[in-house]
Amino acid sequence: MKRDPMNVVALAYDGLCTFEFGIVAELFGLPRPEFDRWYRLRVARVDEGPLRATGGISVEVPFTLRILDTAGTIIIPGWKETDVPVPSRLIKKLRRANAEGARILSICSGAFVLGEAGLLDGKSAATHWMFAAELARRFPTVQVNSDVLYVDEGDVITSAGSSAGIDMGLHLIRRDLGPEVANAVARRLVAQPHRDGGQKQFIDTPVAPDPEVQAVAELLDVLRGTLAKPHTIASMAKQAKMSQRTFARKFKAATGSTPHRWLQNERIRLVQDLLGTTSLPLDGIAHRAGFSDSQLLRLHFKRVVGTSPSAYRRTFS
Repeated sequence: MKRDPMNVVALAYDGLCTFEFGIVAELFGLPRPEFDRWYRLRVARVDEGPLRATGGISVEVPFTLRILDTAGTIIIPGWKETDVPVPSRLIKKLRRANAEGARILSICSGAFVLGEAGLLDGKSAATHWMFAAELARRFPTVQVNSDVLYVDEGDVITSAGSSAGIDMGLHLIRRDLGPEVANAVARRLVAQPHRDGGQKQFIDTPVAPDPEVQAVAELLDVLRGTLAKPHTIASMAKQAKMSQRTFARKFKAATGSTPHRWLQNERIRLVQDLLGTTSLPLDGIAHRAGFSDSQLLRLHFKRVVGTSPSAYRRTFS
């Protein structure tokens, strides 16, 4: 039986992380009649009885783990504590679901559930930076990345702490339904439409206001509006009125990324939007996004998105 990825099941457990669960409910559970296709969210209880949740509330969940047998997407919104054992029946359900084609996502400490199930073996994974060392120690075959917001391994997607779950969820919506839908959901959330999965979990910024960091932040808006132009470290540093060395350092402090990588990600995001919302030829899109030609665009698009521009357009136009 083929599993429908739009059939989403979130886990609820005693000690439920309410913020992480709320992210899942907001992203996938709200009705969105403005879209032709949307997800169906149900919740499965891991434990029996009324479940206690953060904040002293109780949660009653009507469905058991049996509904994981038909889920196409399973989401683990955190876990009780990183050292609390995962029930064997849940491990079996997750392994079977994954083997039958279901995608499994985790937020924050939910990565430990995937680790216990063996679904992260030989893969890269993200979790909250506070838990990264423990995840790496417990599961030595997993390549733990303590910096990034989320890691997409195709059938398994892991995210860092709390709000990174929003980034991961929007990434999945973009992957499933295209940039227009993801951007519309982000607007409703009053959230940034797209933050690169490789962006740092937190940025080391001074306590006191830094006018040079502020200058970089203002420059970002200018760059987003002029992606078609050639931008170099030298030209950007000149616009920010800094030396190139100082600019590179302040850019990292403001964004957690290098100028080159930030520009490339913004250009690819623009390409995705244009592929999904216009009929422009690829050469025209390359020009608008600041690539010298369509061949270079294809090269970078494939590396970042994991598919070709033509395949992306067929799916999301």
